[in-house]
Amino acid sequence: MEKPSVKCSLLATMVAKHKWGTPITEEALLDLSPINGDYPTAREVYADLRSEPYITYRGNRGIELDKSNFDKLADVLYYDCGWEGWEIGSRLKHYEGLENHDWA
Repeated sequence: MEKPSVKCSLLATMVAKHKWGTPITEEALLDLSPINGDYPTAREVYADLRSEPYITYRGNRGIELDKSNFDKLADVLYYDCGWEGWEIGSRLKHYEGLENHDWA
């Protein structure tokens, strides 16, 4: 089985640990994610994630998933991270647009 990229590891942790309205700090996300000690890369990826449309940046409080852009997150999880459609549907419970994707 291929190891997930650092970006996919961080996103998987966010999806698994996300509490609505509660951002996760960089340190907490890196501590919880399986990044194999690659903190420099993970910090770069975290900085990049802050500007993604499916992420809301809350300053010092951290980042959180933006459920109004789950369509973009679902595509990243499918195309970039190799998640199956059923897995995306089961993990993004508040996403109602799954059937609109050509891969679903």
